[in-house]
Amino acid sequence: MKAGRWWLMVAILLVAVNLRPAMAALGPLLDLIQHSTGLDATGAGLLTTLPVFLMGLGALLSQSLRQKLGEVNGVTLGVVLIMLACAARGYWDSALAMLASAAVVGVGVALVQALLPGLIKCHFGAATGRMMGLYTTGIMGGAAVAAASAARLNETLGWQQTLAWWALPALLALIIWITASAQRQQPAVIQTQQAPIQFWRYRRAWALMLFFGIGTGVYTLILAWLPPFYVELGQSRQLAGDLLAGLTLTEVLAGMIVSGVVGKYHDRRPLLFTALGCTLAGLAVMIVAPISMAFAAMVLLGLGVGALFPLSLILAMDHVDDPRFSGDLAAFVQGGGYMIASLMPFLAGWVKREFTHLSWAWIGVFVAVFFITLLTARFSPASYRKAFSG
Repeated sequence: MKAGRWWLMVAILLVAVNLRPAMAALGPLLDLIQHSTGLDATGAGLLTTLPVFLMGLGALLSQSLRQKLGEVNGVTLGVVLIMLACAARGYWDSALAMLASAAVVGVGVALVQALLPGLIKCHFGAATGRMMGLYTTGIMGGAAVAAASAARLNETLGWQQTLAWWALPALLALIIWITASAQRQQPAVIQTQQAPIQFWRYRRAWALMLFFGIGTGVYTLILAWLPPFYVELGQSRQLAGDLLAGLTLTEVLAGMIVSGVVGKYHDRRPLLFTALGCTLAGLAVMIVAPISMAFAAMVLLGLGVGALFPLSLILAMDHVDDPRFSGDLAAFVQGGGYMIASLMPFLAGWVKREFTHLSWAWIGVFVAVFFITLLTARFSPASYRKAFSG
């Protein structure tokens, strides 16, 4: 492998590692943040809701962002915003400052997630699948490290500097990214005269969006509220962070399993039902035995949610053969889906405020996942071509 391409791979991995820590590090420290800033449970939920909502908006605007900024400049700006938002948390601890930094993080992550996959496809060609696997592994790996290290760093640095610490990995990623991308010439974009498909006109596109949104919403709910839930149950802040880290690492394993077996299943429904079954089982454990069966819950949720994310995107892209239009469908599904997912932490915060505990949040998301399990039966391969005809 040429040195320039190797450096680009390293840069992409480092950028990916920085896409979740600003959110994943919040959970184990959330009670300290609320006490210091005065945020109530609903406001605390917004710290995850805002970034995820903006991630969805970025996906919907991906074509416009690509035209105005270009992939390289857009990703560079995104990493800069993540770095500045993390650094700012070390100096301002008001409720408004935390919410503002969450919004800036969301814009930064939205830029990277909207533009980096297209750049990967341009530069890596036939190796795109492998590179996307490395990219998603970096995302989950960064979340796991942030969750596991938050409580430990807090003991010596305090919660503000613990959150601000993630500006340093972002700075390293920025330096390597600028260096590596400067060595690579951007491939020419292939133009097409064919009119784009107006996916918003089709019920199947909305069904796929709902499926992705609820599946991703389980992850955002876990990311925001799983550690506070266990702290509320009397467990240590460090254990709560370790549980989230273990769940995230299990998601990485699930994604690798999906990559290895998905090609054997033209009909994705057996894999989808398996992932949804694991998710439902994990949520059931969280409802009835969250402490005594915590390990089982983390494994089940990690396997389920970790498989649902790639499978829901693969399912969407299966519906359209033309790669240009399948990318547009994926952007539509992710855009609206992330917006749906962003509601979960906010609603869970409202539930906690009104009912003083989070058990009803797990019950609510269990019902939502059961609904999309029923919806999955409609996603037969025979229905793909009919879905966007006419």
